[in-house]
Amino acid sequence: MPKFEVYKDKKGETRFRYRANNGEIMFSSEGYKARASAIKAIESIKKSAADAPVEEQAAAAPKAKSAVKKAAGKAASTIKGAAAAVAAPVAKAVSKATTKAKAAPKPKAAAKPKAPAKAKAKSSKAKATA
Repeated sequence: MPKFEVYKDKKGETRFRYRANNGEIMFSSEGYKARASAIKAIESIKKSAADAPVEEQAAAAPKAKSAVKKAAGKAASTIKGAAAAVAAPVAKAVSKATTKAKAAPKPKAAAKPKAPAKAKAKSSKAKATA
């Protein structure tokens, strides 16, 4: 059964939505500060919706559409050109940095001397024989 649902949104305002028979939300309202205002809006819809005429809006003229498309195309090409102009120097800098990083040799770890450990062993043997 279709129904109106009244609820509070995250901002604390009262809103409503209309659910169809299948549970799908058909439309929802703006936020109202007072719950009474949301209820009045629902009542207004109930009264006037049944008699409201259906009006189809005329499509925009083809010339206007092509002018908008041309303007959008020019804007897109300008943006692409600007992006390419910025991206090229950045790409070169990154390439140089990675090349330098690859060319630098890694430092080798210093070998630890093992001789002192043997020396201690000899000195303890010397003490034991003395």
